[in-house]
Amino acid sequence: LCFEPKKKKEMSQKKKIALIALVSIVVPLCSAIPPPPPPQWDSSYSGLVLRPSCSLPTELHGRVQAALSTLRTKGCLLRDLVRVRDRDVFTSVSRALLGQPGHTYRYLDTRLFAGSPHEEEEEQEEQEEQEEQEEQEEQAAPPTPPGRCTVPPQFNVTLLNFMDPAAMRHLKEEPYYGMGKMAVGWHHDENLIAQSPVAVYSYKSCVGWKEEGEWDSKEVSRWRIGLKVAWDIYTPGLALPLQSGDCYYMRDDLNTTHQHCVLAGDNARFSSTHRVAECSKGTLEYIQSRCTEALANLGVDPESGAHSLRSLLPLTLKHCEDIHNEVEFEWLRQYWFQGQRYTRFCSWWSGPMELLERDWKLMETMVGPLHMAPWQKLEMVSNK
Repeated sequence: LCFEPKKKKEMSQKKKIALIALVSIVVPLCSAIPPPPPPQWDSSYSGLVLRPSCSLPTELHGRVQAALSTLRTKGCLLRDLVRVRDRDVFTSVSRALLGQPGHTYRYLDTRLFAGSPHEEEEEQEEQEEQEEQEEQEEQAAPPTPPGRCTVPPQFNVTLLNFMDPAAMRHLKEEPYYGMGKMAVGWHHDENLIAQSPVAVYSYKSCVGWKEEGEWDSKEVSRWRIGLKVAWDIYTPGLALPLQSGDCYYMRDDLNTTHQHCVLAGDNARFSSTHRVAECSKGTLEYIQSRCTEALANLGVDPESGAHSLRSLLPLTLKHCEDIHNEVEFEWLRQYWFQGQRYTRFCSWWSGPMELLERDWKLMETMVGPLHMAPWQKLEMVSNK
């Protein structure tokens, strides 16, 4: 997340205080086992909304769950290589990104390229489920305070996740509350529009509920969502058990002020996470416009076809080189290293990336002379 400098400093101070205090105290934990919800839900977790599976149409459950299973069977869900604490590690979760054509989502120094939801019938089912989630979010939202946008948010990316705890050798223990094994550690979701909601659909085998609806004491076997106020050692943490087909929403600034984790159950689990990604620099349209800016400084001789720079001003040359680096390191390398794995079942990005590589090669001819040694530049001029 991108915090303002003052807020980032405050969070750093809270983190230091919390880490020192954790040595000598036990952090309280409340488990949200309905009914009724714990009192901390309204006081400290008011941005969390649970929508039980019974409130969604049975037909919708069937379509979505069949689509998720099909995507996994076809090998569409893959593990990512990400950067965590200066180390390159593979995620324990297999995933794929769906979204509007040309959108990407960046997390932990890795860019995911959205598959178009119109490529496969299964992905179309996911798009329908996303629209249903948006409608529910709008219905669940409280009255909008003055000064905030009243337009309902439009989810633009959906991150599909799958994890089977039985296939994982080492899952870390939750360190603060003793919640159990973590499939995903404590974190904020990255690169989202401020104050935007996150909607999650959870699908797994039902464990923990008796036939008459009574809660089974074997809570540790269930998948749960853990939440806590970020670097706060006094507010009790919250563990929310999930049934297959439940939806939960993180609204308003909950993703900013709180952290959440995913606590592993005994069964494999899918989740469909709908987000409003901050895509001002993460769409194909954006990077194509950047290429156009740089290539505007490249002239072409109408007779010989030779290329030449229109301007040699330092600021102009630096601008072109910045764009050249952005195309290479933020897009081409990211795509050819991991993104192109998805081309066998979603080929939407193949053509645009080839064109992007063509523009990058043209920019190479523009910035190449800038990196020559002085004697090389003199030799090039004398040859002309």
